[in-house]
Amino acid sequence: MIELLLGDCRERLKDLPDCSVDSIVTDPPYELGFMGKSWDASGVAYDVEVWQECLRVLKHGGHLLSFGGSRTYHRMACAIEDAGFQIRDQIMWVYGSGFPKSLNISKAIDKAAGAEREVTGERRGVVKGTGGRYNWHTDEASTGQTIIQDTAPATAEAKEWDGWGTALKPAHEPIVLARKPLVGTVANNVLTYGVGGINIDGCRVGNESVQTNRYNAKGDMTSFHGSQAGNSYVSNIHEGRFPANFIHDGSDEVLELFPDTKGGTWNTTKGARHFNNDGEPTGYATSKSDGSTGSAARFFYCAKASKKDRNEGLDGFAEKRPDERTTTEMGTFDEKGVAKQANHHPTVKPTDLMRYLCRLITPPNGTVLDPFTGSGSTGKAAVLEGFSFIGVEQSEEYIAIAKARIESATK
Repeated sequence: MIELLLGDCRERLKDLPDCSVDSIVTDPPYELGFMGKSWDASGVAYDVEVWQECLRVLKHGGHLLSFGGSRTYHRMACAIEDAGFQIRDQIMWVYGSGFPKSLNISKAIDKAAGAEREVTGERRGVVKGTGGRYNWHTDEASTGQTIIQDTAPATAEAKEWDGWGTALKPAHEPIVLARKPLVGTVANNVLTYGVGGINIDGCRVGNESVQTNRYNAKGDMTSFHGSQAGNSYVSNIHEGRFPANFIHDGSDEVLELFPDTKGGTWNTTKGARHFNNDGEPTGYATSKSDGSTGSAARFFYCAKASKKDRNEGLDGFAEKRPDERTTTEMGTFDEKGVAKQANHHPTVKPTDLMRYLCRLITPPNGTVLDPFTGSGSTGKAAVLEGFSFIGVEQSEEYIAIAKARIESATK
């Protein structure tokens, strides 16, 4: 079942019955006014009423995954908690492809003083941010390119503040993992309502065989007692690594944070120690790979949405720029620096990432709800995973894009 509802989620969610969906996976506004979008500065993500409606329609013990901005995440998470959810964890999606949106303080000082900066060099390119020591203007002789001018400080004050800005390069987006309170124990809840757990084995990462080793008082896997001497020793082999609260895009910038491994063996957490029957430590547990070498960053990874991914199923749709700001506000950057797309929604999430998140918290044949559907990435992911989907979106334009993308995935 695929159902798309047009309108404000605070109103349309009221049309859904209590305890009728199995999971919620959503990407609400970050409340930053991104790319001049009015819907990204409305405060809806901080509205407790939204999350109260989400809580009502979610089954007891069901999970919610919601993206947030690094600057504003805390206010959304507080609203989710105030609505009655239990905050269970935070997942980080880390990427190396973010671009700085920092104000060049030196340049701002010169502009305020009316001082003209000396051009020290020119190069072609497309400027994505407002940081750096350059101006830009359109090169009419080229197509879709910009002449970037490197400039030097003009005033003494600007020289003093040369190299200073106002923001860091964005490199992660937090995702809140929350749960509707259980009814009774976890076991009772999952048997009664069919939700309440996280799909660990269905979301393991990689295909290496991972060995976990624990001491166990009962000689089975039902009761762990750490490193107590005299307890029986149990080994367990899993296919793939335990899913973590860290997801990355596989970019060089992220992979360089982790050392390369040699010989195909990776250490697990230092706390998982081996002990002999006399209670003496013999070393740390290890997880064994298939013999290949590679980065130790063996977490789930997914790059940002590709052009093919975001525009799939949109043949015949008019291409537009995602930026609503005028040429006056952005200079010539809006005209030459922002690409036209059939899917012109500015914050499209990659399908593979959304598939992973849907699979993580949704039981087989379950229903995924996204109260902030946008261009339909969650819906596309849900149907590819075999789930039913309910989406709410207030923009007719975006809901048409979402419908086409989801229908394409269904085919």
